Amino acid sequence: MRRRFVNIGILILFMFLSCLSAKAQVEAPQPQDKFWDSVRFGGGLGLSFGNNNTLITVAPSALYQPNQYVAFGPGLNFTYQKSQNFRSTLYGGSAIVLVNPIQFIQLSSELEQLRVNQTIETAQGDVDDNFWNTSLFLGAGFRTGNVTIGARYNVLFKDGQSIYADAWQPFVRVYF
Repeated sequence: MRRRFVNIGILILFMFLSCLSAKAQVEAPQPQDKFWDSVRFGGGLGLSFGNNNTLITVAPSALYQPNQYVAFGPGLNFTYQKSQNFRSTLYGGSAIVLVNPIQFIQLSSELEQLRVNQTIETAQGDVDDNFWNTSLFLGAGFRTGNVTIGARYNVLFKDGQSIYADAWQPFVRVYF
């Protein structure tokens, strides 16, 4: 009989401790991660085919937006281009800051660093040209919802020494 009371006592203790454990799990508040609520993702994709020319660009990016006026974040870039006598691969990253002084105007500053590997096929053989290209773009655009359309200017542009044909570039930005 004594053994039976010990077994019942152990069973009651086990049930009591199980209830405490379950109650502690139910009442523990789960912390909310506010950082990820302020992160937006976007970027660019580009495909162009035709007339012995192929161009593929993949450029994902992310923004941290602590308030309605400012956003900043990193981006990656990969571009491959091949034409009849030319092949180019670009890869690198960027950092962007966006400022929205009023709801429909967006100002931007973007520092971009790309590694450029180019091969030009000539009658004498292939000519390789590998270098780093740095650009600092200042831009402005019209913003509606998640989309901004505008233009940016590369303040570090030097004619004949850049991968870009012109210092001015149009852009379309989309962030979700």
